[in-house]
Amino acid sequence: MEIERRWLVNGWPELESSSVIFMDQGYFATRPAVRVRREALEGGPCQYIVCFKGKGGLVREEIELPVTEAQYQALAGMLNGPMIQKEQRRYPLPGGLTLEVNQVDKDLDTGFFYAEVEFPDEETAQAWTPPTELTAYLSRETTGQPGESMAAYWARTRHSCE
Repeated sequence: MEIERRWLVNGWPELESSSVIFMDQGYFATRPAVRVRREALEGGPCQYIVCFKGKGGLVREEIELPVTEAQYQALAGMLNGPMIQKEQRRYPLPGGLTLEVNQVDKDLDTGFFYAEVEFPDEETAQAWTPPTELTAYLSRETTGQPGESMAAYWARTRHSCE
């Protein structure tokens, strides 16, 4: 289960990041979302993941399965569009939460930034307010809004996979 809130943001926040992850991801389907992704922690190893995401906004089913590099390469070769390129920076927040800020397709005209915070339960997610220093930065919430997912971005900018 994934419980997260999401915002469109402008650039990186003025905070110290705890980690940087580079990602390539592509979609086989967008409703429900089925994607393949490579994650490389800066200075660390790569992970290869196939992910299934159900319908929903704040709360939705999510199943992630590890695959080998060879399986990832084979799956990536089946996609009908180029991979989405992402850089994700993670920032610790009070209460043990993490702000994940993503720069998507920075070299393309369609590129943008978005932020997410994952929560342990729905009640915590609904009650959460950003720390004062992030109030203006996290002012454009898109949680649950149609067309504001990475799968929807894929459908808009790559070949449709529906």
